[in-house]
Parts: sequence; C-alpha cells; structure tokens
Amino acid sequence: MTHLEVTAPDGLPEITPASDLAALVVGATTLRDGDVVVVTSKVVSKAEGRVRLGEREGALAEETVRVVARRGPTTIVRNRLGLTMAAAGIDASNVTAGSIVLLPLDPDASARGLRARLHELTGANVGVVITDTAGRAWREGQTDIAIGAAGLRVTVDLAGRVDGYGNDLAVTLPAVADEIAGAADLVQGKLAGRPVAVVRGRADLVLAIGDDGPGAGSLIRPEGSDLFAYGAREAVVRALIGADDDRAPFGRPVEADELAAAVSRVVGGASPYAEGTLTLPAAAEQRAVAAVCFAHGWRLDAWLPGVSGVVAHVSPTTP
Repeated sequence: MTHLEVTAPDGLPEITPASDLAALVVGATTLRDGDVVVVTSKVVSKAEGRVRLGEREGALAEETVRVVARRGPTTIVRNRLGLTMAAAGIDASNVTAGSIVLLPLDPDASARGLRARLHELTGANVGVVITDTAGRAWREGQTDIAIGAAGLRVTVDLAGRVDGYGNDLAVTLPAVADEIAGAADLVQGKLAGRPVAVVRGRADLVLAIGDDGPGAGSLIRPEGSDLFAYGAREAVVRALIGADDDRAPFGRPVEADELAAAVSRVVGGASPYAEGTLTLPAAAEQRAVAAVCFAHGWRLDAWLPGVSGVVAHVSPTTP
C-alpha cells in the first residue's frame, strides 16, 4: 500500500523582501529526507521583490512574448518564461489594493536557492516545487502547476515499459511535478493563507544533494511543438497575415502530400504537388492558399499561369 501525506501549516506571516522564506518554512514545518516542499509563486515573488504598484495591463506587455488568444477582457499569452497563462501570470489578489505581483524572474533558480537554504538549516534532503495557478484547454476551472522545481524528478518516463496486460507504453510521461502541485493546492486553499505545503510519501522522486534536476522549465514545450499555439480565431488571422515571426509557433513544415490535401480542401479541387508546384483551379483564391501554405509550414513563392489553371510555386520553410 502506498501512502501520500500532504500538510499545509497555518500562521505564516506576510512575506516581504526582508523575509527569510526558508527559515519561515522551517519554523512552520518538520522536514525529513525525501519530503517535497511546495511553495506558491506569490510568496516567492513577494520575497524577491516582484510586487509593484499598478494594474495588470500596465505590466502585461513586458511579461508577454506573444498573445495566444483574446476573448473579451481575457488575454492568454505565452509569457517570458514560456508559460501560456491568462494575463501572463500577473496577479492582483492577496496583495495590497492597487498592487500587482509578477512571477519570479527565474522560478527554477528560486527553487534551487530555497532547496539549498532548507538543507543548510535542517540537513534534510528535500525537493522543492514552486507553483502557480493556470487554466487548461478544453476544461473549466483552474489547477496549480509547477513553474519551478529543484531536486525533483519532474516527469517519470514510462515509455518502453509494459502494463499489466502486456501492452507497450509508447508515450506515457506523467508530469509528477504538476501532480504534486495540484495535491498541495488541495490542502493550501486559495483563501486560507497557507502558501506552503509539505508532500510526504514520494521520496523516490527526490534527487540526491547536488543534483537539482532539469527543473520545471523542462515541462514547457518549445515553440512549434505545441498543437495549440494560437486560439482558433487568432490562428486564422496570423496565417492570413503570414509574418515570418509567426512561423515558429506554427511548427515544422508538413509533408508535401499533406499540404496538397489541405489546399485542395480549401479551393475545392485537386491540388497535385510535383517538384515544388501545386496545380490549382483558375479561380483559386490566392490569399487563402497562401494562408494554408503558411499554416502548414510552407511558403507560397510565386503564381504562374498553367495549362488548366494556375500553378503555385511553393517551398518548405524553416521556422
């Protein structure tokens, strides 16, 4: 039988840049080798001086790499950490009115520093996870995820293993750091003033002293490898604009036959591909075809008249 214990102490004071966060954690908990200390990004940001006067909109541009989607007052962006979040993860709750809290500059580095300080104070070998709250595509509500980690296996790669029925596991990769973040949030609560939790029972995930692991940054997919780099409306607009800066989010070029099939669906006719050309009906809408090519990682280089219509000269691109 496996047993998991999650505790979140009450009574931590308001955190400021003058606070020794690790000392406060030690004063409120009893740590053992193999424990995982989970801390909300908000208190880490407060300890690191990432609180400022103002509103979210004022800081959004500097925290944003690109806008993913907008719906009314909600803006989802890929932020400077590579995280895709509403308002870039900028928070205006649990802070003095008129102030905002920005995410830590480097959450993995913050986790490494906290882990080292906890070991210095207690001698215990613990893992550290720094969390923030995020929504999920296709799902209502939010859950906590790991945005920083140290001394912890953030994933468990089961690829190549065999299940109890003899089936090969091909791409099974549990994001255990995110699962730990969600478990901790169940006992921390959003309004209870418990920003720290200790997860006990998964010492197998905690790495040896001196090995901080890959960090939570390794959980972020590189640009172009995510299938949902833009919202549905935004993807249409970005493909029609066809700016070179947008090529990376759209990903690597597809094979030529997949491009030809997609163009054929748009123009309503056959689009055979041969030696860098697509043959299209004479009435093909050039901008629409250009957008399809762009979205599939190809470039529409030129239009020329053909025997039975028009010929589009195309070439794959490198983001």
